[in-house]
Amino acid sequence: MAAHVAPIRVSLNPHLPTWASWVLRPLGWLVVSVMAGLLLIAALVAIALAVAYPNLPSITSLTDYRPKLPLRVFSADGVLLGEFGEERRSFVPIAKIPKVMKDAVLAIEDARFYDHGGVDYLGMLRAGLAQFSEARSQGASTITMQVARNFYLSTEKTFTRKIYEVLLTWKIESQLSKDQILEAYMNQIYLGQRSYGFAAASEIYFGKPLNDVTIAEAAMLAGLPKAPSAYNPIVNPKRATVRQQHIIERMQANDFISEDEATAAKAEKLRYRTQLEVAVHAGFVAETARQLIFMQYGDESYSRGLNATLTVNAAEQAVAYRALRRGLMDFELRQIYRGPEAYVDLPADAAALDTRVAEALAEHPDNDDLRAAVVLEASPRKVVVVLQDGEEITVTGDGLKPVASGLGDKAAPQKQIRRGAVVRMLRNPKGQWSLTQVPEVEGAFVALDPSTGAIRAMVGGFAFGKNKFNRATQAWRQPGSSFKPFIYSAALERGFTPATVINDAPLFFDAGTTGSQPWEPKNYDGTFDGPMSLKRGLAKSKNLVSIRVLQSVGAPFAQQWVTRFGFDADKHPAYLTMALGAGSVTPLQMASAYGVFANGGYLVGPRLIDRVVDAKGRVLQQSPPPGLDESMRTLDARNAFVMTSLLQEVTRSGTAARAQAMLKRSDIYGKTGTTNDSMDAWFAGWHPSLVAVVWMGYDNPRKLGDRETGGGLALPIWVEYMQQVLKGVPVLEAKPPEGLLNIAGDWIYEEFAHGGGVGSVGIETPNAVPAPTAPTEEERRGILDLFKN
Repeated sequence: MAAHVAPIRVSLNPHLPTWASWVLRPLGWLVVSVMAGLLLIAALVAIALAVAYPNLPSITSLTDYRPKLPLRVFSADGVLLGEFGEERRSFVPIAKIPKVMKDAVLAIEDARFYDHGGVDYLGMLRAGLAQFSEARSQGASTITMQVARNFYLSTEKTFTRKIYEVLLTWKIESQLSKDQILEAYMNQIYLGQRSYGFAAASEIYFGKPLNDVTIAEAAMLAGLPKAPSAYNPIVNPKRATVRQQHIIERMQANDFISEDEATAAKAEKLRYRTQLEVAVHAGFVAETARQLIFMQYGDESYSRGLNATLTVNAAEQAVAYRALRRGLMDFELRQIYRGPEAYVDLPADAAALDTRVAEALAEHPDNDDLRAAVVLEASPRKVVVVLQDGEEITVTGDGLKPVASGLGDKAAPQKQIRRGAVVRMLRNPKGQWSLTQVPEVEGAFVALDPSTGAIRAMVGGFAFGKNKFNRATQAWRQPGSSFKPFIYSAALERGFTPATVINDAPLFFDAGTTGSQPWEPKNYDGTFDGPMSLKRGLAKSKNLVSIRVLQSVGAPFAQQWVTRFGFDADKHPAYLTMALGAGSVTPLQMASAYGVFANGGYLVGPRLIDRVVDAKGRVLQQSPPPGLDESMRTLDARNAFVMTSLLQEVTRSGTAARAQAMLKRSDIYGKTGTTNDSMDAWFAGWHPSLVAVVWMGYDNPRKLGDRETGGGLALPIWVEYMQQVLKGVPVLEAKPPEGLLNIAGDWIYEEFAHGGGVGSVGIETPNAVPAPTAPTEEERRGILDLFKN
């Protein structure tokens, strides 16, 4: 039975005048209407709570907060080398977030955060009233409400979304503590420049840990959540500073800082981190590590906060980068000028000129120390340019020599340096500027520890930003004469000794034996020195000596022998041309191969990643350095030692004599390499603790120049690196293993010491190996391959 509801009656005093009755009667109905409306709203809210609250999303992403953290790559000495992921974020627990940063955020976002229950009702009323005034920008979103919105809701401004935001806020406040809510907010909020959270923003904007920010810096960061783009201090410094000053005032008003602190903070001049590239220039290293980690962990690599520590030493990496760039630029300064990168029309008005220069150079950014500039004035005797920062530079004299062909009136239009030309500037160690160009030639450098395989430094080209192709690991090139030591190593096993005499005399294969055109291999200098020891032949890199050695040993035997050093047999066909390094190798492969000589005969694979940990510090992958044991031996210790002594002679009196002379130490070993037509220049060498390999050439092979060699191009880069990393390292001479005898300064296998080995090659003497005969069919094909190069 339905309950009886008595009607509401409004009784008016009969003694009131008529006009009062007219006024009170409508007021009564108004009161009734308001009360009914409030009851209706209460009913609707109750229904909304009953229906909507159970359907709110789970907040486990907050109660078990796991933000997307990027992959970070660090050097062995803890320097950040690279960061990969859509979001730059560093998670910091609330207890480790500095008080000044929390105070700055609370002062501007939610000063009563620790006092209210998640919803600021007075603020909501104020914001609602503002919708009917001109102050439309007012808001009442507390930090908890922002967390609800950022994690679960869209950014649309509707009444329904606001209801859900309030409901979610209550739910979050009921399940998380205030510190947990603030922790999520300060680590999740987007702050521009791809940074999420205040720790990442501190590194990106100021280049410092969050724990080190000042009041002024904290206030600047706290101004970013409202509109990261609008208040970006690097892009919009004036607008950002206005908001920063306001936040400092709010911090003082809320008694977070004193008046004196506020005054000092307002006056502080901020310094921003504008150079976002890592100073050690390890782009190729970091990218290689990224690829290796992605192969193991897939897409999770970029979101689960993996930290990879590499074997690379940051200081040595920086030295390698500088050495390679200097070597490439030294070569480029001797090349013909190819012309400016672009031309722009320059206005006469000074203000408009500055804007036009800035626009032009934005399309041609600086390449580290190779600065981009726009020419303001040009003549054969003087060129005036302006850099991106507005600095004007006048270049005269020797600074114009690299571009002299572009300064004359007869220069081709597309090569002429004139007003509006975009050119490159380089400053030498003495502070003098030269006009130059971005080099077309490329190079690679790799250094590793021969005992552990740990890569200490790796540079894959002139600039990672220019071309990400890593020539240290991906470029398959002919090694030229730097491959000869592996042929000589094979010869030691066939009875050759350092004293074996080999005839450095002409060899000729006519068309009948080659099946094509005649082949008459020559030495680099075009001369022949007659009979000489194997030791001297290697030191002077005599091609005819190497060819005779290979034919005496047998190309098939040598082909299998080089696999002991990690080379692929199919990339080194069993032809006579193998003696001249006509196969294919990578610089990293060469470093590992030379490591076999350096460590006494063990084949140790290269290592780049030392360990990987997740965001909570749990070790996921650990690669401890392998200890050398006999299971890793690939070469007789005697062979490794004799080759070491032979390659020491190369750096003492041979084609790499510059090495010992400049480093002023004897424990240096190695071999230069120059390929056919000087298309590739190499130096591969070592100190007992460190192997390093340098390569230089064009990506699309072409001649470097008739007089260019590995000793002239690659060796100086190697020496510059070693000069730095071997400072303070004592001289360490190798000790001979058992089974060797020293006869007249040469180390010889005991079984070959008294006439048992090969006495000579190509000379009619006792124990001589006959002079090479016509090549076999396989060798003939190899000769033809040489002509193709």
